[in-house]
Amino acid sequence: MKGLERSFYSKASMYSFIVLMVLFFLLWMSTGQFTKVKWASSGYMIASIIFFIGMTIRLTAWGLRPATQQMIKRSFQNMKTKKRQKRNTKAIVTTLVDNIILQKYIFKRGIYRGVQHWLIAWGCIGSLAITFALTFNWMSFKMVDPSTFAVVVFGFETLKMHPESIFAEMSYNALNITSSMLLVGLVMAITRRLKNNDLKVTERAEFDLLPLYLMLAMTVSGLVLTVSYKFLSGWMHPQMALIHQITVVVFLLYFPFGKLFHLPIRPLATAVPMNYQEEVGVDTKNCIGCDELYSNDDQITDVQAILGQQNFDFEMQDGHKLSDYCPACRRKIRVMNHLNMPSPFGKTMEEPVQTNNGIHIPGFGRERNETFYEDVKGEK
Repeated sequence: MKGLERSFYSKASMYSFIVLMVLFFLLWMSTGQFTKVKWASSGYMIASIIFFIGMTIRLTAWGLRPATQQMIKRSFQNMKTKKRQKRNTKAIVTTLVDNIILQKYIFKRGIYRGVQHWLIAWGCIGSLAITFALTFNWMSFKMVDPSTFAVVVFGFETLKMHPESIFAEMSYNALNITSSMLLVGLVMAITRRLKNNDLKVTERAEFDLLPLYLMLAMTVSGLVLTVSYKFLSGWMHPQMALIHQITVVVFLLYFPFGKLFHLPIRPLATAVPMNYQEEVGVDTKNCIGCDELYSNDDQITDVQAILGQQNFDFEMQDGHKLSDYCPACRRKIRVMNHLNMPSPFGKTMEEPVQTNNGIHIPGFGRERNETFYEDVKGEK
């Protein structure tokens, strides 16, 4: 991989190239060597390709962050540890069900918010999955005989069904179902933001409202297409198809660079309970100052490694790190250090805490150096 990486300008460009090659191969396979390309959906296809490139760049940048790298490294270490396999499996399954599928963490903030978020999340995921499958021809329907339809996946016939069966109707209207879920969730979210005065103070139009309005325009225009050809004999169908394609293209181009980017990285939250949950007598961290359990061994080790990579010096004279103390003891250390008082926690830091941007945190009780009173030319 390192040899391949040298052939590219950056890791992001290398991974983008790999993603494009995978998309090219899947499209080649699903369209019968490009003999069944749907040129009418070329706008969707180009926007989808840009979407995948944007997601690759964003995920690469996110993955190169010291905190993310340390979390990924820790996850692989713990997954290889035999004595933690049962715990890891339980943590992954529990998080997958509670946080990803059911999204219980949102319901804790209120039933209304929970239902709203769940509908938007799964409506969006379902709509994106169906859109990509249809755009790249990964999935299609084929008539085997007048009474049998087959679901074709990557060029291979899979499920067969009667064209008027319940399963067939659900398959034909899968995008309408997910769009309806998304529409209900969006109406709930927009209504809440319009009526809640607390949200009006903190929300930003380009960050909080823009994605809601984009999804609303995309969802409504798509559902209007269904109404047009089912109930209005195709009235205004070409015009609405163009409007819908424009809204989908804008949405796909916006997705990797806005608030919705949290959607693909949310499943990685399974690493938190797997790596950093506390078990008394197994992997808990005792405070050096008061000997109280306050954190997880792996979490404190990773915090210290991340701060070291970012050149934050929080090491004390006795060799311990500030993170070896619980939050209460850290506050005591800082206060006593600022007041030049002897600390019962051992030798404290003589100098202000150095950060990677040159900012110092001086003690209130320390005398200022004579150079403080000198101007730029060195004169007092």
